[in-house]
Amino acid sequence: MDRTTRTELTPNDETPPAENHPFSDKKNENENDAPAESIERIFECKEVPSWQSQLTVRAFVVSFILGVLFTFIVMKLNLTTGIIPSLNVSAGLLGFFFVKTWTTFLAKSGLLKQPFTRQENTVIQTCVVATSGIAFSGGFGSYLFAMSEVVAKQSTEANNARNIKNPSLGWMIGFLFVVSFLGLFSVVPLRKIMIIDFKLIYPSGTATAHLINSFHTPQGAKLAKKQVRTLGKFFSFSFLWGFFQWFFTAGEGCGFVNFPTFGLQAYENKFYFDFSATYVGVGMICPFLINVSLLIGAILSWGIMWPLIQQRKGDWFPAELGSSSLHGLQGYRVFIGIAMILGDGLYNFVKVLGHTLFGLYRQFRDKNVGTVLPYVDRSTPSTDLSYDDQRRTQLFLKDQIPAWFAAGGYISIAVISAATLPHIFPQLKWYFVVVIYIFAPSLAFCNAYGCGLTDWSLASTYGKLAIFVIGAWAGSSHGGVLAGLAACGVMMNIVSTASDLMQDFKTGYMTLASPRSMFVSQVIGTAMGCVISPCVFWLFYKAFANIGVTGSEYPAPNASVYRNMSILGVEGFSALPKNCLTLCYVFFIGAMAINALRDAVGKKRAQFIPLPMAMAIPFYLGAYFAIDMCVGSLILFVWQKLDKSKADAFGPAVASGLICGDGIWTLPSSILSLAGVSPPICMKFLSRGTNAKVDAFINPS
Repeated sequence: MDRTTRTELTPNDETPPAENHPFSDKKNENENDAPAESIERIFECKEVPSWQSQLTVRAFVVSFILGVLFTFIVMKLNLTTGIIPSLNVSAGLLGFFFVKTWTTFLAKSGLLKQPFTRQENTVIQTCVVATSGIAFSGGFGSYLFAMSEVVAKQSTEANNARNIKNPSLGWMIGFLFVVSFLGLFSVVPLRKIMIIDFKLIYPSGTATAHLINSFHTPQGAKLAKKQVRTLGKFFSFSFLWGFFQWFFTAGEGCGFVNFPTFGLQAYENKFYFDFSATYVGVGMICPFLINVSLLIGAILSWGIMWPLIQQRKGDWFPAELGSSSLHGLQGYRVFIGIAMILGDGLYNFVKVLGHTLFGLYRQFRDKNVGTVLPYVDRSTPSTDLSYDDQRRTQLFLKDQIPAWFAAGGYISIAVISAATLPHIFPQLKWYFVVVIYIFAPSLAFCNAYGCGLTDWSLASTYGKLAIFVIGAWAGSSHGGVLAGLAACGVMMNIVSTASDLMQDFKTGYMTLASPRSMFVSQVIGTAMGCVISPCVFWLFYKAFANIGVTGSEYPAPNASVYRNMSILGVEGFSALPKNCLTLCYVFFIGAMAINALRDAVGKKRAQFIPLPMAMAIPFYLGAYFAIDMCVGSLILFVWQKLDKSKADAFGPAVASGLICGDGIWTLPSSILSLAGVSPPICMKFLSRGTNAKVDAFINPS
C-alpha cells in the first residue's frame, strides 16, 4: 500500500499490483512490448540530452508548485482516512502540461533554447512524487503525530511526559532531513543488478514510463491535452463544491458532510454518504475489490460487531467509560483492526520475502555470480536483447554513480543521524539508531527486490517491526512508547525511499533518463518535501482545533493505531479490555487465512475474496468513506459499460480532478480558519422528536 506508486489499501503502504490499477495502461504495455512496435525507434531521431541538461530550472520550478499541490492532497488524505491513491499519473500529466504550454509559448516567441523531452518529464514526475511522498513517509498522519499530547490523552496508558512530544516545525524538519536520505544511498549500488541483470518488472515504474513515453508521441500529446482539460473541469467543480459546502459548516456536526443519507440510526453507526469529492475520486482510482472490501469491513464491524459488543457494556467493559477510552468499545475497534493489519502484514511479509529469496536463488543458480555484481560495467549490451533493451541498457550504464559515493553518503548520514536523533528524541538512544542502520540496508534491499517482483512495498511492516523491537528494548519506564514510534519513522523512511528510488530507476531506464538525473531529482524532491510537508502539516495543526480527535473533521486515525501498537509492544496485553485478546487472535488468524485462500484459489477467483487489510480500515473509522469510494467505483463501472475506451482514457483524469480540487480547497479553508472567519450557516439534521423540542425551546409560547 504506498509512496505514490502506492494505492493505500491500508493505513500503511502496501500497494496492490499496478496491473490492477486504472492508472496502469495494460493494453499499451503489451503493445509496447510486442516486437513489431519499438518505442525507441519512434524516438530514434531525437537526441538524448546529457544528464545535466535533463535537470532544468523550469523542471524544478514546476516540481515545486506541483509538490505543494500534492502535499496538501496527501496530507488531507493522511489526516482523514490514510487511504492514499497513486498520484504518479497526475504528476506526470500536469508536469507535461505546464512545461509543454511554457515551451510552446517560447517557441512561438522564438525564445525557446531547449525543447521539452520525455527525460525532463520523468525528472519532474520523480521530483513531485518524492516531494509529496514525504507527507506520507514523514508520519504526519501516523507515527509522528502519534507522539503528540492530542493523541496520547485519548488513552490512559503511557500518556506521561516521557512518552509525549508535541509537533514543532523545527524538530520535524530536522528529523526528516536526517532520516529521509539514507534509503536513497542504501540501494544505489544495486541499480544495475535490479534493473539490468535481474530484469525486475517494477510494475508501477513501468506503467509510469509507458505513460510518459506516450505523452511525447504526436497522438499521445493530443490525448494528454484532452485529459488535462478534463482534469481542469473536475478540479474546478470539486474546488467550488468544497467552497459551497463550507458555508453550511458553522458548528460541530453541521454541513453536507453529516447528511444522514440512510436515516439517523444508520448515521449513528457511521453509515452515510458525506458528499466528499476526494473519496469519490479515490474510489474511481482504487480497484473495485478494495472498495468492496472496505464496505464489507464496515458492515462486519459497524453493522454487526460493535452494536453487539455495545450490548455487553457493564459486563465486558465499565458502562461509565467515555466513547474514546481504549478500555471501552473504542479499544475493541482499534485493537481488532490492528490485529487484522498485523495478520495481513505478517502473511504478506513472509510471502514477499519468500518470493525474494526464491527469486535470488534462481538468479544466482542460473547465472555466473561473477557476472552479476552490481558494480560491474558492461561496455556493450547483449545482442540477444531487443533494440529497445539494447538502447536502454547502453544509456542506463553510461552515467554511473560510483559505489564509493553511495557507501560514503550512507555512512556519513548514518553517523550524523545517530548523533542527532538522541537530541531530538532522548528516549531513542544512539545505539538503537546504530542497530537500525546496520540492518536497514538488508531490509531496504529485500523491500526493493520484493517491490520489483510484486509491486508491494512493505515499508510500514518493517516500521511496525521497529516499533515492537525498539519499544520493548527501551521499556515503559524509559519512554519506550516514544522510542518505538521514533524508530518506526527511521525504519520506514529508509525502506520506503529505497523501493521508491528503484521504481524511479526503472521509469528512467524505460524513458532513457539518466540514473544520475533520477538520483539528483529524487534528492532535490526529498529535500523540498522535508520542508514543505512539515509546513503544510503545521498549517493544518494550527488551523483546525480538533485535529487528531476521534470524530472530528481530521481524526488522523492512523496516529491512534500506531500509538496503540507502540503501547502494546511496551505494556503487553494488559492494555486490552475483556475478551479483546481472544477476538484479536481470531481476526489475526482470520486475516492470514483469507490471504492464504486468495493465493490458493488463483487470480481469477481471488477477485471475489475481500482483502483483509482493506476490511480493517473501517473498523475504527466507520463506513462513510467506504460508501463514497463505492460511489466512485459505481460511476466508473457504469461509464466503462457505456463507453469503455473513454472511461479508460479519461477516468483517471476525472478522478484526479476531484481529488486535487477538494484537496486544494483545504488551503483557503485553513487560511480562513486562521484569520478567524467562520461560516455563516449551520445546517443540521435532527429527528422529528428532537426538532419539536428545539422548536419548543426557541418558541415557548
